[in-house]
Amino acid sequence: MKKDDISNIKVLLNTPKKIVIVPHKNPDGDAIGSTLGLYHYLLNYNHNVCIIAPNDYPKFLKWMPHEASILKYDAQTKTCNTIINQAEIIFTLDFNALNRTGDMEAVLAQSDSIKIMIDHHQQPDDYAQFTYSDVTMSSTCEMVYNFIDFLEDTSKIDSNIATCLYTGIMTDTGSFRFQSTTSNTHKIIANLIDKGAQNAQIHNAIYDTNSFNRLQLLGRALSNLKVLPEYNTAYITLSQEELISFNFEKGDTEGFVNYALSLERIIFAAIFIEDQKQKIIKISLRSKGAFSVNAFSRINFEGGGHTNAAGGRSELSLNETVEKFISILPRYKTALNNE
Repeated sequence: MKKDDISNIKVLLNTPKKIVIVPHKNPDGDAIGSTLGLYHYLLNYNHNVCIIAPNDYPKFLKWMPHEASILKYDAQTKTCNTIINQAEIIFTLDFNALNRTGDMEAVLAQSDSIKIMIDHHQQPDDYAQFTYSDVTMSSTCEMVYNFIDFLEDTSKIDSNIATCLYTGIMTDTGSFRFQSTTSNTHKIIANLIDKGAQNAQIHNAIYDTNSFNRLQLLGRALSNLKVLPEYNTAYITLSQEELISFNFEKGDTEGFVNYALSLERIIFAAIFIEDQKQKIIKISLRSKGAFSVNAFSRINFEGGGHTNAAGGRSELSLNETVEKFISILPRYKTALNNE
């Protein structure tokens, strides 16, 4: 972040402001962790702070300190619109295009508040007065830590902030195993533990709270796993009927695609999940090495993300989407086999 931007933000935050913090639609651990971490930090300076999420998120994220204070735009639209329209500053975290907020896009675009973007995804839009964008970062939570450091204020990081930021870094790095995890990431994690983040408890809260139905659904997903050895690719499908039969709840399919990627010799993995309510197929893509699922998704499935982790969507049927996916792979055969 530029020194002038940091200086200007320091001046902005020097007196109490009405501040809104927004994560992307269908927020994950990094989105909720970063928004709550920044929320707790800003409260130190008596700002009037409100987090507004576009919609709800999985139960395994609902234990974080002050999570209950987060408003859901889809359920509290009128109240949220009033708060957004009165905001002096809006922080947008873990996304870099306003369309990633779903139904919130219009009201955010129309707001004349000062916008501050903190995000690590590729190809950011130019909507914010202040932009902290770095695609090399492991997570937005790591960037929020850096943001506080830029303001020379890490002494204000307490156990609540540390817990939230640790959660987002852990989840977005796949428990510190992805290539984006650097030595500096580990230094920040060490500092967060020193500040009060209980690493074992956080890991258990995120990963060790499986329901019986979720494990049964995982079993079905694995039984649907298909391998395309000529492309070093594997994919999983889950139909709406299958989701219903295992009493699917939001977040139940989190991490399923990683099982496909864990197969020997597989460097590209996908999961296709039918969502009849939205009339789309939700797609999650993962890869190893230099094969960019971000580029693959942007070109073919209206999505994007990171080099090794991205999402997309399709308005075709589940079977048609899979057929399209398979038909595209020959274009990438050289890249997939070179990896």
